[in-house]
Amino acid sequence: MEFAQLEALVTIARERSFSRAAERLARTQPAVSIAIKKLEEEVGAPLLDRSRKNVALTDAGEVLLEYAQKIINLRTEAVSAIEELRQLHYGKVTIGANESTSLYLLPQLILAYRQKHPRIKVEVFRTFSEKLPKAVKEHRVDFGILSFAPEDSELESFPILEDELVLIMSPRHRLAKKSEVTVEELGEETFLAHNVHSPSRQKVVQLFRDHRVPLNISIELATIETIKRFAEMDMGLAIVPRMCVEEEIRTGRLVSVPVRDMDIKRTLRVVYLRDRVLSHAASAFLELVKEHRLQTRDALAKGCERVGA
Repeated sequence: MEFAQLEALVTIARERSFSRAAERLARTQPAVSIAIKKLEEEVGAPLLDRSRKNVALTDAGEVLLEYAQKIINLRTEAVSAIEELRQLHYGKVTIGANESTSLYLLPQLILAYRQKHPRIKVEVFRTFSEKLPKAVKEHRVDFGILSFAPEDSELESFPILEDELVLIMSPRHRLAKKSEVTVEELGEETFLAHNVHSPSRQKVVQLFRDHRVPLNISIELATIETIKRFAEMDMGLAIVPRMCVEEEIRTGRLVSVPVRDMDIKRTLRVVYLRDRVLSHAASAFLELVKEHRLQTRDALAKGCERVGA
């Protein structure tokens, strides 16, 4: 049973004539007759009473007509729904990210995306970075945002933002007025740290190990936000991503002091499944992220030019 056959039945029922139906469908009258004949052969019953001057439906034809109209209407709705998806009238994007990315990077990306596509639903799942590659491969999220490049041939990734780790402390701390500190000086200090072991934390541990200096992590906390609050209360120093503390440093609630020989960068990357066909909504998000990357790169370049000048 083909759409063309059902359309022929519906049009004949409306026009009460093979010739007018053929004209309406932009087909020849023999072609319309063949379509109805094949339909009758398939259902095993005559659908039209051809003995009258104006063609009329048989009882079987009346029954099939009702279903034919529903099927054609559903096809129209399906095509319209796909077109709405293509035009981004509705849809969904799912993103996986760790705590710091969810709090300090995603808001500006999602805001920009929602301004362009206000009808698209955005879902953010917060989880540990090490679990995100698997979530992407299992189609639980469209994208993951990581601070490392996953070693998996099934995944594609590209950098979006380069950040760095910085030393933070309360303005009341004895080292807060210094223009620079050494790793050796930090061997006498108490440190706050995230209780999740990450590549960034391992780099900090290795830095202290290379200098043969103890890293005294006395308090481990569950979130970056808690670490910042404890640091503000002068309960210890912390080494955290700069993007997480820019507001506190700007307002003076925290102080960042450069550490000699510490140059630990972290590149945030968008990760997605290489061979997956992304939805229109997900593709639009990917394009926006690429635009954001270019804008960030341009802004950094201009900043460097101003410094050079």
